[in-house]
Amino acid sequence: MAPSAISPEPIPPNDGDPTLPLISLTPFLDPSSPSTLPTAHSLLSALTTSGFLYLTDSPIPPSLLSRVYALSAKFFARPTAEKDAVAWTTPRANRGYTTFGKEKTSLGLSKEEVDAERLGRGQDQKESFEIGRDDEEEHPNRWPEGDEEFKGVMLDFFGRCKELHAVVMRGIALGMGLNGGFFDEFVPIGDNTLRLLHYPSVSADAFAGGRVRAGLHSDYGSITLLFQDERGGLQVERPDGSFLHVAPIEGTVVMNAGDLLTRWSNGLIRSTRHRVVEPPLKKGQGVDGRYPPRYSVAYFCNPDFDKMIEALPGTWEGEKGGKKWEPINSGDYLEYRLSATHST
Repeated sequence: MAPSAISPEPIPPNDGDPTLPLISLTPFLDPSSPSTLPTAHSLLSALTTSGFLYLTDSPIPPSLLSRVYALSAKFFARPTAEKDAVAWTTPRANRGYTTFGKEKTSLGLSKEEVDAERLGRGQDQKESFEIGRDDEEEHPNRWPEGDEEFKGVMLDFFGRCKELHAVVMRGIALGMGLNGGFFDEFVPIGDNTLRLLHYPSVSADAFAGGRVRAGLHSDYGSITLLFQDERGGLQVERPDGSFLHVAPIEGTVVMNAGDLLTRWSNGLIRSTRHRVVEPPLKKGQGVDGRYPPRYSVAYFCNPDFDKMIEALPGTWEGEKGGKKWEPINSGDYLEYRLSATHST
């Protein structure tokens, strides 16, 4: 029997938990390095076993990430009316502010399934702000009025994550025995999403009945790059239904595969289910009976929305048993998945 979407009680970190693999980005930034191919094989091994890993030696400056966090916190501290003025509108656009209760991360594939979980287990305890590429005329970004610093920093960060996405996909290609530039034609436009996340300070009773910060789910696209603060709370589901705590490690980026990459790789790469719980309080925290806030930044990477995705070469031929899924358009798939999780 499959594990329930939300366990009866949040599972705290276990000091004995094995850590996820740490993969250096340095060999991928220098393709002439003799370590490039062995590192690509290690990357693929991590994606086919745990589906999650830590990336080290990121080229994104820590100073830029600090500014992203500071401006994210400043945005979420705005009055509700100012945030609602740039509200998220449609799954296809997927840009703007999503207030508390608007989205329910879930394993459900239909709106009816997600709504049933929302009624039974309550809302996710988070708010978010989505940013896409800034040159899409049909779906422009919804910037806070008059805040040019916020816009400039977020677009700088978006661009650097877009470059990092391409670098990682080259590593995956090499690990799979493909030409290193195989995925380049699938990602030049950058139909990705930068998501700022705020999990507010809450009282302990907010987690009664097994409620969590964000419910058990898998990501939808190809890969996700996650930058998390020191608070922690991310947990990855093991095959036996228990959970591994993904502790924050300074200077790393948490990376995981999404459902579309599983489909693209014909099931070779794992899109692992995960959730965000409230970890135990650290010394000096909770003296007022409240849990502190948590901030994270996720960069959801996708094939460009005009691309058709089907089983990659080398994953389905001969004894591998054929293609498990029909070809699908990247943009249509992402819109379908987002439509289920957002209330109207």
